[in-house]
Amino acid sequence: MSRLETNIPPTDPLMNPEKRAVIDRILSDNAGKDGAVMVALNELQSEIGYISAPMEAYVARKLKAPVSAVHGVTTFYSFFTNRPRGKHTIKFCLGTACYVGGTPQLIDKAKQLLGIDVGQTTPDGNVTLEVCRCVGACSQAPVMVLDDEVEGRVRSNTFPELLATVSK
Repeated sequence: MSRLETNIPPTDPLMNPEKRAVIDRILSDNAGKDGAVMVALNELQSEIGYISAPMEAYVARKLKAPVSAVHGVTTFYSFFTNRPRGKHTIKFCLGTACYVGGTPQLIDKAKQLLGIDVGQTTPDGNVTLEVCRCVGACSQAPVMVLDDEVEGRVRSNTFPELLATVSK
């Protein structure tokens, strides 16, 4: 057992019996399969919502993989997060067309309205701000992804209207 699995915070999913059962089921379902680490991490992210450092160590031990391999997956792919996200996620595209089209101003507006920075979640747990790379909607720049919906041609003066749809 690694040191990451010893002093686990009480709020970590591994300390919640229901979530621990989900984690164990996913790991046992995928143990021994080709690509088990990636498949299990995808399922864990979907079911639990994030992959904490203690979870990475636990996954590594259960799937007999190096912790560095598990951590490499969770830090390389933007799908994964190491802390809980809000009920709603707003991702701002930083691809070239969006950046030039005004994404930095949108981010500033979001930070101003929500009182949080990129990578943070509002204190009520409702909204998380993130950035991403090109979402493939360059003709609609600047683009943001509100939960799973792509919103194009967003402007600082129209952003509050979009934000209102998730701030209820």
